[in-house]
Amino acid sequence: MGNENNNLGFIGAGKMANAIMKGIIGSDFLPVDSIYIYDKNQDTLKCAAKNLKVQAVESIDELLQKCPTIMIATKPFVINEILDTIHDKIRNHLVISILAGVSTEKIEAKLGKTRVIRVMPNTPALVQDGMSAVCKGKYAFDGDTEFVLDMFSKLGKAVQTDEKYIDLITAISGSGPAFYYYIIDKIARAGAKLGLDYETALIFAAQTALGSAKMILETPESVEELIRNVTTPGGCTEVGNNILSNSKTEEVLFKTIKRTMEKAKSLG
Repeated sequence: MGNENNNLGFIGAGKMANAIMKGIIGSDFLPVDSIYIYDKNQDTLKCAAKNLKVQAVESIDELLQKCPTIMIATKPFVINEILDTIHDKIRNHLVISILAGVSTEKIEAKLGKTRVIRVMPNTPALVQDGMSAVCKGKYAFDGDTEFVLDMFSKLGKAVQTDEKYIDLITAISGSGPAFYYYIIDKIARAGAKLGLDYETALIFAAQTALGSAKMILETPESVEELIRNVTTPGGCTEVGNNILSNSKTEEVLFKTIKRTMEKAKSLG
């Protein structure tokens, strides 16, 4: 980015910010003493600073003075308050936003010709297996995009995408972990009802989901081919597949993604 000062400042120290900071620190992308945080909730701020050994500051002004790169990691509904606070203090900062429903255009409208990158990460960044969509703002440099892609690739996978798809990606990937947790839990609970203890069933369900996802990502077969490879005609997998097909599972999942996407759009 051309800055000798590589300090990164977080506005907001909640769960997602903590996941990102842990991933950055765990991957050695940045040293821990170059990460600064501010949160108006003092308990949240002190807890994050203590647990992660990062530098807590007392104000957004101090954060902006110390850090040429700022990541906005608050709740989306406070974005106007944040932008009002920082708009006259931005001095060639790179502003990264991870807020659902808040466009780069909205941030640029408030901050002027500021370099803005929008990211939709997800919480598996905590175990360096996240998925992040990266969108370049109007005034951001290619080098800014590369820096952010590099940062979030240390937390899993990161892909640059057109911002017009970001609300849909929010539904699939940003909110997606909760949906997968739900499905994995229900499979495990079915196993528990049928005789296994829940913890054992959960290990089988979760590891099977993990392995299946890796098969999709790392083998050349299509999803349909992978399903066929497991499904013997007249066998037990076919019985289960038929239950899923006849239970409107596709309709339920479509509605889940669509409604989540619509909510993401409304947050801006």
